Amino acid sequence: MIPAAFEYHRPTDLAAALATLGEFGDEARVVAGGHSLIPMMKLRMAEIGHVVDLQDIADLKGIRIDGTAVWIGAMTTQHELIGHQGLAAAAPILRETALQIADPQVRYVGTIGGNVANGDPGNDMPALMQCLDATFTLAGPNGSREVAARDFYEGAYVTLREDDEILTGIRFEATGGGQAYEKQKRKIGDYATAAAAAILKKDGTSCSAASIAMTNLSDMPVWSKAAGDALVGTACAAADIDAAVAAALGDISPNADNRGPVEFKRHVAGIIIRRAIEQAWARA
Repeated sequence: MIPAAFEYHRPTDLAAALATLGEFGDEARVVAGGHSLIPMMKLRMAEIGHVVDLQDIADLKGIRIDGTAVWIGAMTTQHELIGHQGLAAAAPILRETALQIADPQVRYVGTIGGNVANGDPGNDMPALMQCLDATFTLAGPNGSREVAARDFYEGAYVTLREDDEILTGIRFEATGGGQAYEKQKRKIGDYATAAAAAILKKDGTSCSAASIAMTNLSDMPVWSKAAGDALVGTACAAADIDAAVAAALGDISPNADNRGPVEFKRHVAGIIIRRAIEQAWARA
């Protein structure tokens, strides 16, 4: 199918993009890489009168690292995340995650902002942003505001971003530790059946901090405080990891779909969460 007729806008600065959204209201949507909105328009699941393309807004692109402070522009592509050596050193889990998103053709165009902004529970970056305790910057007609990634998602395709706001950037502190993103999917390019991000810090032989988050195991990304708490103060032995996995499984609510029934997804989730924790601990 082809989409219904629409007007195409390509502003060169953020102010012009916001003005276009304000002018056309509910009839306008922004597009970044286009991998979410365009298929929905082609299938006539969404009829948009005005498409606002953000590709020419230079202020939305780039990666800045100042000590442990990391800022990533919303229009930075997955390919650029993979190739940035400073980012690979500061937060290697970002590169590891980006490499598991779809395929090279998608990663050359798909952006980190588009991946986190639309609230798709199958996208990989939202859970990772929660694991990193990242903050999103949203620009709107009344100025900019910041929202923690752990507060941003409210349900499938439902976030705290207002229709007249644009996600402009992501920031987080690169605090080190062992990091891992594990993902199980049916085939290359598919969404995860289950995926998990883990960041663990080691003090001597003990785990001093832990952050665990999961992808596509509920109608929104899940950061499991209980799973992290189960590991802190332990040596991350088998029994400790068992407790963390059980805690993480207690925080998810998978739905049956063409990737399998709920029981299968919970089984896969347990394996993937365990792998992420074990790999992160081995790297700590």
